[in-house]
Amino acid sequence: MSILVVGSVALDSVKTPFGRRDNILGGSATFFSIAASFFTKVNIVATVGEDFPKKNVELFKKRGIGLEGLAVSKGKTFHWKGFYDYDLNTAHTIATHLNVFRDFDPKVPADLRDSKYVFLANIDPDLQRSVLGQMRGPRLVALDSMNYWISNKERSLRRILDRIDIFLLNDAEARQLSGESNLIRAAQAILRFGPKAVIIKRGEYGVLYFSKGSHFVAPAYLLESIYDPTGAGDAFAGGLMGYLSRSRKADDSAIRKGIIYGSILASFTVEDFSVNRLLSISMKDIRGRYERFRKITRF
Repeated sequence: MSILVVGSVALDSVKTPFGRRDNILGGSATFFSIAASFFTKVNIVATVGEDFPKKNVELFKKRGIGLEGLAVSKGKTFHWKGFYDYDLNTAHTIATHLNVFRDFDPKVPADLRDSKYVFLANIDPDLQRSVLGQMRGPRLVALDSMNYWISNKERSLRRILDRIDIFLLNDAEARQLSGESNLIRAAQAILRFGPKAVIIKRGEYGVLYFSKGSHFVAPAYLLESIYDPTGAGDAFAGGLMGYLSRSRKADDSAIRKGIIYGSILASFTVEDFSVNRLLSISMKDIRGRYERFRKITRF
């Protein structure tokens, strides 16, 4: 089944200890959709400016990603500029130019409102609620957020949590939203806000998954070379949702397996800048890394 993703398509300028790239393809919807496209059809709802390179549009088309909901607005594309030190878990923002994304008001095309799998990427929770209001009976809804929305729109964010199935956030955000320093207690507190499951992303330390009566711990896939962690969390979500959509299951066992696929897609993402590494792999590579993951975690 196809997935609808609502989020950002951006141009990034990134510097890490291993290189620098300017005006490269980025954005939450970008990383998510390319990762998920290994498993299923994906449709994007986002906005870009008149300066958005045509080669990037062609890239999406080659991946079979639906662009009916990608609006081209007058102005410039959302641009993030940042850097990472050797602690690659922490991004340092130099500048954020929202540009056309400032006025983003997502409108889901009529023929996509029956989408059964929906991913609400990191955008204003008011916009996330607006998108949900346009959908007709989705089977599975996952949502991502960030510290900015927790600080500035916590009430709006909490209002949507009892309408979603999977809530993704990182460890610092889980502590911030819950007011708990311990991640087990933090997850339990967030579950009481309404989501059926909480997935806490911990970068190089892996993933924690909690639902009522169950929890699961997955390490990150060990790598020798990491160049750019930008978009890894969104690629993780794409691998997770892509697998769940393809399997047409969302029980505890399927989510655990989806988490491993998500971790694998994230591991490929960080091996190069932008989406370059994702564009150079095949499903065979993903399955191979999945089997190696099973071996290194077998108890």
